[in-house]
Amino acid sequence: MSEMITADLVDLDLSAETKEAAARALAERMVTEGRVTDLDGFLADVAAREAQMPTGLDGGIGIPHCRSEHVTEPTLAFGRSARGIDFGAPDGPADLIFLIAAPAGADDAHLTILSSLARQLMNAEFTSALRAVDDAAAAAALIRGDEAPAAGAASSGETVPTGTAPSGAAAGGAPPMTDARAEDGTAPRPDAAEGPFRIVAVTSCPTGIAHTYMAAESLENAGRGAGVEVVVETQGSAGFTRLDPAVIAAADGVIFAHDVPVRDKERFAGKPTVDVGVKAGINRPAELIAEVRGRAARGEVTAAAAAGTPVERSGDAGEGYGTRLRKWLMSGVSYMVPFVAAGGLLIAVGFAIGGYRINKAPSVMDHFVWTQADSWGALLFQIGGVAFNFLIPVLAGYIAYGMADRPGLVPGFVGGSIALTINAGFLGGLVAGLLAGGVVMAIQRVRIAPALRGIMPVVVIPLISSAVVGFLMFVVVGKPIASAQKGMTDWLNGLSGANAILLGTLLGLMMCFDLGGPVNKVAYTFATAGIAVSDPSDSAMRIMAAVMAAGMVPPLAMALATTVRGRLFTQTERENGKAAWVLGASFISEGAIPFAAADPLRVIPSSMVGGAVTGALSMSFGATLRAPHGGIFVVPLIGNPFLYLVAIAAGVCVTTALVVVLKGMRRQSHEAGGKQAPGAATVALEESQQPVAA
Repeated sequence: MSEMITADLVDLDLSAETKEAAARALAERMVTEGRVTDLDGFLADVAAREAQMPTGLDGGIGIPHCRSEHVTEPTLAFGRSARGIDFGAPDGPADLIFLIAAPAGADDAHLTILSSLARQLMNAEFTSALRAVDDAAAAAALIRGDEAPAAGAASSGETVPTGTAPSGAAAGGAPPMTDARAEDGTAPRPDAAEGPFRIVAVTSCPTGIAHTYMAAESLENAGRGAGVEVVVETQGSAGFTRLDPAVIAAADGVIFAHDVPVRDKERFAGKPTVDVGVKAGINRPAELIAEVRGRAARGEVTAAAAAGTPVERSGDAGEGYGTRLRKWLMSGVSYMVPFVAAGGLLIAVGFAIGGYRINKAPSVMDHFVWTQADSWGALLFQIGGVAFNFLIPVLAGYIAYGMADRPGLVPGFVGGSIALTINAGFLGGLVAGLLAGGVVMAIQRVRIAPALRGIMPVVVIPLISSAVVGFLMFVVVGKPIASAQKGMTDWLNGLSGANAILLGTLLGLMMCFDLGGPVNKVAYTFATAGIAVSDPSDSAMRIMAAVMAAGMVPPLAMALATTVRGRLFTQTERENGKAAWVLGASFISEGAIPFAAADPLRVIPSSMVGGAVTGALSMSFGATLRAPHGGIFVVPLIGNPFLYLVAIAAGVCVTTALVVVLKGMRRQSHEAGGKQAPGAATVALEESQQPVAA
């Protein structure tokens, strides 16, 4: 492959007066060299990138760049303008213009070279040498790193990017055009015993070629000048390597300099944070460092960010095994719930249209009459049944995914399907997922010859892990689990009288304890697993009814309380109460979270008491439910619907009464002159919530 920049791609007397003309002049050189196949198409891509954000930088630099399908190989063209060209930089026109052209599918090696150039632009000696060079070949060699800038090239009259300082690598010449990172691609770790203040930063830009790495270099340089350790994670096109969790844990502050969302942002929660655009990281790094130090001195921290996919939250280093296990299990449950909702509601509607004997109907492939309601009911029922058949494989697959990322999917799904085949049920899916994730993690620790690494994720790991998990499920653990599952099912089918009421009470307490968190999900998953068969037992449908009824109580009770005793709540809470009517009626327990977060010591216990009352009454009334979701909208599908609604109303009234009494007591104590510290709003409670059964 030809070199990225040659003398023919350098114009030391660029005569263009506008940024569009400058881009065209440099792009024409790329066309002449065969680096760009369609001039107008490429310039359109450059203009589109420029429209996202101006590419002018302080210090007299313009760096238009883009990815384009019209580029044959990563290419740089350099132009030097005597009069300067406006690229939108705050400090005025640019005299050094770099046009960076990257193919749409550029490989990481070349993108790393481009990122290294971006870092060099933060080096005053490098830019000064480019202003002084008088030969195109020498300029190309300087940019490639073949030559070092002359010592003392920077003069006192030249402008350098704000807040930057010459990097150590640049002190004796231009660094070679490779990213200054550790061999494994990670940023160098700070020594825990050194440095009075540590900052971790994330930089990113829409293209991920230039500004991402310039901001990183600028922050690192400013940190050295201020005596602060700065470690940067560049989320750019040349790769995304997560910072070591130990480095993040040891940091005193965080800087986000980005124009695209920060990936895995929740890793940095609980630390003083400055969040700005990527150009701020380039142009005023010293100010950002000072700002984050000020926030740290004031004790300002950020709450946990909204989590991404479950696998992004699972198994972080340094967490206890119990915490990691909970996250792995919640990963599987989170992916399973949509299948539960879709399949369960389809089955419920099928029953509503075709009656409760619709499960005996023949396959719609053999018998379907367009004008018969029974045929439509059978169709919906059978589609829902197919969706339900995915529950256990999806549960197992995504538990393994949470443990081992994508390599865990194949053995996880295989193990889950085996659990379904041998009637090991929900417990079998849990065990299969954990086995699959563990086997893959064990295989990944084995040292592999470099020649075999390419086939490991697509051939070796799926083959070996599936065989091992299949053997364990069929021969070793499958039969005992299936026996345990059958025993538990028989026990549930035999529940009646006081035992059933006790179970309803327990499920009600669990549903209202954390309002959509892990405990809530355990109860909900237990209930949905019981009805995830073509012909569920009466006890399984009673459990499902009790769980949904209890889950509706907290938001409905908060809505009622804000209506009957509005003076006990803030204006914001009264507004939330209006929405809670709809959320509660729809079986979305999260409608009570704003109230629980503001006053957990009164709201949560009150909700648990009301939920326990509703669960017990629902079980004692013998209410049944075939649908896993829907709230009041599936009341026509409920057995004993009137008494079911009575059970919900009773729990709502109990919770409302307790909340009103407890809040009234607090109000009286305040009016009497007592000052009571507000309940700690458990941020973790609100942030861990996922839509219950939704």
